[in-house]
Amino acid sequence: MKKNLVKGVALVAVSILGVTGLSLAPANATAANKTVIVQEGNTLSGLNTAVNGKNLVTNVDVVYPTGSGFTYWNNKAQLVRNTAFGTFKITRNNCQTAVTTDELGCFSVTYTIKKGLKYSDGTLITAQDLLLSHAISSSDYSIKAGLGDPMSETGSKFDSAGYGGAYDDHTRANSFDLSDDNYSLTVKYDAFQPDWQIFGPGPGAVHALVALAKGKKSFQTARTNAAYKAAFEDAYYASYEALPAEGDEDYQDALDERTAARALMSKMAVKWSTVWNITTVTASTNPLLLISNGGFKISSCGASSCTLDKNPLASVSGAPKMTGNLDRIIFKFPATGTTFSDTAVGQAIQNGEVDLYSGSATASFWAMVSSDPGVVAARTSVAIYEHFDIRAGDALQSNATVNSDGNCAAPYDGPFKGSTQRAKDLRKAMLLVVPRQVIANTYVGKIFDPAFSGNSPVLNSSFSLTTEGDYAKVVAGSSSYVNDFAKDQTARNAMALALMKKYYPSAGPGSDSISVKMLTSTAARRVDIATQIQLQADKVGIKLTNTASTGWSGLLNCNNYDVATFAWSKSAISQTGTNPQYQSDGSNNRAGWNDPALDVLLKKFEGSLSATELVAAKIAAERQLWSNFWTIGEYQWPGVSAWNKDLKNVLPSPLNPNVVWNYWALGF
Repeated sequence: MKKNLVKGVALVAVSILGVTGLSLAPANATAANKTVIVQEGNTLSGLNTAVNGKNLVTNVDVVYPTGSGFTYWNNKAQLVRNTAFGTFKITRNNCQTAVTTDELGCFSVTYTIKKGLKYSDGTLITAQDLLLSHAISSSDYSIKAGLGDPMSETGSKFDSAGYGGAYDDHTRANSFDLSDDNYSLTVKYDAFQPDWQIFGPGPGAVHALVALAKGKKSFQTARTNAAYKAAFEDAYYASYEALPAEGDEDYQDALDERTAARALMSKMAVKWSTVWNITTVTASTNPLLLISNGGFKISSCGASSCTLDKNPLASVSGAPKMTGNLDRIIFKFPATGTTFSDTAVGQAIQNGEVDLYSGSATASFWAMVSSDPGVVAARTSVAIYEHFDIRAGDALQSNATVNSDGNCAAPYDGPFKGSTQRAKDLRKAMLLVVPRQVIANTYVGKIFDPAFSGNSPVLNSSFSLTTEGDYAKVVAGSSSYVNDFAKDQTARNAMALALMKKYYPSAGPGSDSISVKMLTSTAARRVDIATQIQLQADKVGIKLTNTASTGWSGLLNCNNYDVATFAWSKSAISQTGTNPQYQSDGSNNRAGWNDPALDVLLKKFEGSLSATELVAAKIAAERQLWSNFWTIGEYQWPGVSAWNKDLKNVLPSPLNPNVVWNYWALGF
């Protein structure tokens, strides 16, 4: 069950951990059996990418070919309408004349599913399947349906990463209206939405969710599935509908109906939040978990791979027309707890054991694939950037598990806690010592030329990437902050030491005045980056402990860590796309950042802005973000893709998924 409603556009990006189990097929045999083998950079952690902590790039790549909706992004970062699934249009737009911004429905969009489409189990796809998108994305719905407040300590029974952001802010429980024929749905907003095209609902096989809630472990009949769809629709609406007055003769019946509806919704929410958090799929796996409306469906997953076979109903699934000749896609990834170099990936591509790879790379990898006549190697633009974050408070959804790292949910009480001047000074000192230029030179310039001796661009904005047209203007607008971080390492270390001495007079090289625990992965590149930061931190009295973990992505919400270094990968182009990282209630706010003034500035992104107004909004938000010293960019990844020269129609995209976005066209 995957969420197709795109709201936040950032996904956790990963470093290449290597390859395991590469003896799957003899060299160059994949063309004959119409199988493409795709190398992933990280271990699979779940099959529901909308659950908190499961929006990993690898997870997205694996489930992407199993679903389709109203739109997709092409290799030019253009949003394409998928008319094979359906159509949509604005049906009301008079918010400018509304008396208040409270008028729900002053901006409305209607979506219509093409009739006759079917899931892989043969069940018809209807607009009832779109209702789930709202349940996992609207805080107002969750509260009014008795499922809980997503922003409270206990949260919603839907453990969804979709809450928060512009969509959540401008919709309410009753924002979805179904048509009489159940093939159209209208979404009502209380204000114009600049990102309305990517806020569209996506299908979820709700008949399967009802079946799971009822304890079913096999496919049901067409008649039963139709009844389950109706049951979902009834429970969805009855859960939040207002009751008549207590003295009304219909009160008890209405109360009983609502109680039953909420009980079913609660059971489904728990199932949705848990049953797809699996990494193993075998013949004994409940087939209800593997229903697809994409070109492929998951057949098996093990310790180091997932196999997807062509959906027998691909032609009526709603996916774009299958023009390629693939029958199978195999995603390879490192087994849990293992770490491999990207040299193994390059060797595997040369051997024909892997057909397709896109991700981070070293100079040795690039040298291998770019010199092999049997491999196509491409340098591309990717919307992935490495950054360094500092925890300032508690994560919104803390991992309450007591593990080897301690109780992750314990309140954060580290040196960077809060918004006092002391906390800001210490955070600034920490950011100042990050050797961004050394890191960027190593992992940008030297990738393609080991003799490179110049300076690669560092990333000086949290709202625009170096490849975006307004980057220079946004950075210039924040120059009062950027200039300090543009100084050489010696000058920055001196500034950091002066800040440390304000609170620790004896601070200096090796003084260990404060202890800082850093979360990162075990990949060689990340370990090297952490080591480079450690060396500089020690010079100003910061004892930085590098705690590398193969399961790092699941620990980003852990309050035990003071800092983290990883990468974000954009999956869409969105005016409000960065809000989930920096809003106090943002779904991607993992480090307890909270600034009401910044929240106000971020709200401006939810309105209609000209290009000039958008730059101004970015600058204002950027300056406020800088003032908190929570995060700093390191560099934007150089795009690297490599594939078997016999594989056709590979068109690397800057957005995630980078190379399987057009799986329907791939073939030999």
